[in-house]
Amino acid sequence: MSEESRLWRLTDIAIDKLDELPFGAIVVDYSGNIVAYNQYEARMARLEREAVIGRNFFRDIAPCTAVQAFQGKLNAFLSLPDHVSESFDYFFPFAHGSVDVTITFIKLAGKKQILIAVERTDKTPAGVPTS
Repeated sequence: MSEESRLWRLTDIAIDKLDELPFGAIVVDYSGNIVAYNQYEARMARLEREAVIGRNFFRDIAPCTAVQAFQGKLNAFLSLPDHVSESFDYFFPFAHGSVDVTITFIKLAGKKQILIAVERTDKTPAGVPTS
């Protein structure tokens, strides 16, 4: 199974199953407000989910993503109704160390929500400082 088809199947994932994923998962509504945040992402970003749920991902949690290379891609992706997923490489400059990742946007079926999958490409285990 290709990587793209593996992630595409996540369009129907239940929010309570996000912690089972082997990568970071952030669910945002179309305005960028965080609806769900899995434990993998909490370890990688060093942010507890209670501190991020309900806040705006681009403005409050990860302002480094409020750029064309991330938020601009999300806006373009949302404007294409037939697109279910889109992936690209991104560099997260966390305060505790930078991480190379692959980001995949996945439209959740029947909802105005996007799953942002964050997969490390540097192969450092989540929670391990990178610098």
